[in-house]
Amino acid sequence: MSDFFSNIEVEEHPMISQERVQELVHKAIEARKRAYTPYSKFNVGAVVIDASGKEITGCNVENASYGLSMCAERTAIFKAVSEGSDSIETVVVVGDTEGPISPCGACRQVIAEFAGEDFTLILANLNGDTKVMTKEEMLPYGFSPKDLT
Repeated sequence: MSDFFSNIEVEEHPMISQERVQELVHKAIEARKRAYTPYSKFNVGAVVIDASGKEITGCNVENASYGLSMCAERTAIFKAVSEGSDSIETVVVVGDTEGPISPCGACRQVIAEFAGEDFTLILANLNGDTKVMTKEEMLPYGFSPKDLT
């Protein structure tokens, strides 16, 4: 893990230490290795940390019927919820992109649904570039359960 970040400056953020960001990005890179991407060859890995501190990994899984494919962050969140989590404190997403990877709109909405009060989103690429943000920074003026009343 230390070799990966040896010449990289991880973005400073008051919500999470550089060391913790590095640790979580490394775990997401490991999850990325399990991606099933025979069509796009675009592997993405994710780590979700729920309110109890449990870490759940996910990777993207493609399907020949493209609309049935699942992004890494939604895989991890749905896996966490299916295992009893109801609040997510951190989501880490890693992909082979020029800058830190950006979640799609569907993933942003799912993340917002389960994000806890002190939620942190960590976006990274394989070069070690990172971006750390809050739920509001990720999805300003997002749709929420309050909108259904």
